[in-house]
Amino acid sequence: MTESMFHLPLPVLEKIVRPVIVYVCLIGFLRLFGKRELAQLNPFDLVVLLCLSNTVQNSIIGNDNSVSGGIIGAFSLLTVNWILSKALYYFPGLNSTLEGTKTHLIRNGVVDYAALRKETLTEIELKSVLHRQGFNRYEEVEKCVLEPNGTFYMEGIDSMSDDAQRAELMREIRELAREVKEMRAELALR
Repeated sequence: MTESMFHLPLPVLEKIVRPVIVYVCLIGFLRLFGKRELAQLNPFDLVVLLCLSNTVQNSIIGNDNSVSGGIIGAFSLLTVNWILSKALYYFPGLNSTLEGTKTHLIRNGVVDYAALRKETLTEIELKSVLHRQGFNRYEEVEKCVLEPNGTFYMEGIDSMSDDAQRAELMREIRELAREVKEMRAELALR
């Protein structure tokens, strides 16, 4: 029983090289097909990502159902991912080459429809993203950016910054406290 669990029908080197090749190809394909595949905006994209893992399974492990083969394949995937993470850390310029650049979808409340087309996003999908972030209209958004990793970054249009709002509130509180003191002084004189 243990022999069939741990017997490798494929050479160890092949078990290491297969996941590395698939990993590199998937990174390239995701870069080619854009950030939308990472953002998982709709059920269709989610289905594609789920099927993708099943599709590449045999190319990663080959004709091998052994525990040893699975462990070697998982170790190889984690190792190549760790190496890539280290490379991206030490060589930040690689990030834009491998991941791409961010895409501005909204600037100063105005939608960039060319950017939407480039990322194959519909206006309905963009509205859905806005609603999840607590915005109702495009005009409320200073900027909406689709990051290379597929996440959305949004900033609302504020009439003043948080620090300015706090300073204004403190000024008004001081003014009210001064008025209360003056009213108390007037009442004391009566």
